Amino acid sequence: PKMKEEHCLHAALLCLGMLCYSHGLTTEKLNHSRPSLHGHHEKGKEGQVLHRSKRGWVWNQFFVIEEYTGPDPVLVGRLHSDIDSGDGNIKYILSGEGAGIIFVIDDKSGNIHATKTLDREERAQYTLTAQAVDRNTNRPLEPPSEFIVKVQDINDNPPEFLHENYHANVPERSNVGTSVIQVTASDADDPTYGNSAKLVYSILEGQPYFSVEAQTGIIRTALPNMDREAKEEYHVVIQAKDMGGHMGGLSGTTKVTITLTDVNDNPPKFPQSVYQMSVSEAAVPGEEVGRVKAKDPDIGENGLVAYSIIDGDGMDLFEITTDYETQEGVVKLKKTLDYETKKSYSLKVEAANVHIDPKFISNGPFKDTVTVKIAVEDADEPPVFLKPSYIFEVQENAASGTVVGKVHAKDPDAANSAIRYSIDRHTDLERYFVINAEDGNIKTIKALDREEMAWHNISVFAVEVHKQHQEAKVPVAIKVVDVNDNAPKFAAAYEAFVCENARSNQQFITISADDKDDSANGPRFIFSLPPEIIHNPNFTLRDNRDNTASVLVRREGFSRQKQDLYLLPIVISDGGMPPLSSTNTLTIRVCGCDSGGSLLSCNAEAYVLNAGLSTGALIAILACIVILLVIVVLFVTLKRQKKEPLIVFEEEDVRENIITYDDEGGGEEDTEAFDIATLQNPDGINGFIPRKDIKPEYQYLPRPGLRPAPNSVDVDDFINTRIQEADNDPTAPPYDSIQIYGYEGRGSVAGSLSSLESATTDSDLDYDYLQNWGPRFKKLADLYGSKDTFDDDS
Repeated sequence: PKMKEEHCLHAALLCLGMLCYSHGLTTEKLNHSRPSLHGHHEKGKEGQVLHRSKRGWVWNQFFVIEEYTGPDPVLVGRLHSDIDSGDGNIKYILSGEGAGIIFVIDDKSGNIHATKTLDREERAQYTLTAQAVDRNTNRPLEPPSEFIVKVQDINDNPPEFLHENYHANVPERSNVGTSVIQVTASDADDPTYGNSAKLVYSILEGQPYFSVEAQTGIIRTALPNMDREAKEEYHVVIQAKDMGGHMGGLSGTTKVTITLTDVNDNPPKFPQSVYQMSVSEAAVPGEEVGRVKAKDPDIGENGLVAYSIIDGDGMDLFEITTDYETQEGVVKLKKTLDYETKKSYSLKVEAANVHIDPKFISNGPFKDTVTVKIAVEDADEPPVFLKPSYIFEVQENAASGTVVGKVHAKDPDAANSAIRYSIDRHTDLERYFVINAEDGNIKTIKALDREEMAWHNISVFAVEVHKQHQEAKVPVAIKVVDVNDNAPKFAAAYEAFVCENARSNQQFITISADDKDDSANGPRFIFSLPPEIIHNPNFTLRDNRDNTASVLVRREGFSRQKQDLYLLPIVISDGGMPPLSSTNTLTIRVCGCDSGGSLLSCNAEAYVLNAGLSTGALIAILACIVILLVIVVLFVTLKRQKKEPLIVFEEEDVRENIITYDDEGGGEEDTEAFDIATLQNPDGINGFIPRKDIKPEYQYLPRPGLRPAPNSVDVDDFINTRIQEADNDPTAPPYDSIQIYGYEGRGSVAGSLSSLESATTDSDLDYDYLQNWGPRFKKLADLYGSKDTFDDDS
């Protein structure tokens, strides 16, 4: 059918073109019968008459139909000059836009044809220039003249929308006629020619929910109370048709997706009427018990729900918060539970919308309620003390075993297990207390001293007998009650000073007391003198009744020469029951004072020296000097008579003694330079060896056979003789004694180092081996080992 319509359209346009062509030919014939086209007159602005020049061309404005698809070129029109006699001497030339390509002219007849299909939407008109020239000489016969070929529009372009798809939103439950969106289409055909570009809008899909205005393309709602929760998205198809919407017009379509936006038109609703939950009695506050959720089909802030507890016997024990991510109400524990006290609770929970739209308030109420039943589960709990803490009192110095107090704990579980008690020894390191494991009685182990520690803070454990891991702990504070067991004493170590010129009843010191006991057993203090000296002739005491006392001078005229120190006993009693007292001694010194009462000196000797030394003082000084002189004389005498000790002290090493002789000696060959007999005791020659450590009772005569020869040089025999004499000496003391002789002994690997035997030794002996004997023989090695070197040097 569409192809048939197009063929009919083309046939109609062809007829219209032929009609125009016939009209042009008729016009041409009419003009051809005239020798020329007369011009008409026009007045200028200043009354000047303008003469239109005579034109030799005769034609009309040409039209050509677009999109012509016939087999032959389309005749656009014919050009003819009035000087053309038809003999073929005139040649027509065409130039301008599309000349020779789109438009061609018959140079003899002047007929213009269109050789290509034209599209008005590409180009609506062409400007061409025509000229008549002599065929033989190509000389212009007429001046060139322009004319226009207009492309005549046909309805060959359908309407097109600006977008292929549109998206729009409209609130749900909007009123009928609410504007949703405007769609716009355009047509490329000529709007000034016919109805090719006159568009009409209509809706193809989306009825009966939406409608569209035919002239404007505005889409509006067509049904009331459209519910987003029922259907959220709609697909609408809009058509735009040209030719005023009449048959034969071309059309275009677009799709519009319309989404209903949410409004708060639905209240929250619980899916069930009762929720069952459970929680252990051992749960701590803040622990989650369970969750409830009210469903609201609205979305976004319109679907926000807040939960609250509005009634129930567990309002004080439970709370509910809102989890806005899941839109759930979270039931939490607010206080601890006790299964043995109450086993179940009931709550009434309300869910309400946070944001309410006033337009839909009539759809309310926007809230719902539900019942939450919570069962408390029994848990194995530790023992519980009847009190969170205990405070007991016990008197100090109470006998061991005195009951301080009693703690009590019980098993809160239904089993009610037996409890055992103990003291945390980390809190009672001195072990002052003990507790009865079965009944919780706390007793003392040793006497307590309040002055040492007024409070004892201990901790008591309670555990179940059959479940040792179930343990409870309670603090116990024990106050040691004071008893009057400390007598008052001076608050300080008082020392008073009284002037020699003090007046009678003159106060010279105020004293106070201190008591280690509590204030109930301390002040008020009572000061007094002992009964035996209550009539003391020198001093008197006055109690000031403010826990102080004043000491006063009873008489006048004290003398340091007679007595410079007084000791005054003072009795201090406390206010305890029974009262305790103590006697404290106040030291009073007599001092010299000036007329104003200021102290000058409290030294008795200083007072005497001011008037010169007394005879007794001089005698004492001389006696001391004599005693010192006697001591010095005795010391000197004893020093002279001091006996030499038999024991040689460490610092007196015989081997290090040096005996100096003013004799250079005769060298190694001199054997008489030193007499070994000098080592012998001269007294021993006669056989008498006196002891220097004791005085012998009788003379000891040695045996003749043991006396050595006077000139013997055998030191070994000499020492053995001395040993025998010492062993057989009856006058020797019972203690051991040591006698040291400078004898080197025999059999040494090094041989004798003495120069006494050098006469019998080889003078050329090599002593270099002394270098290997160590540091003790370094000196000898230096003396003897370098002999060759000395010889070489000489």
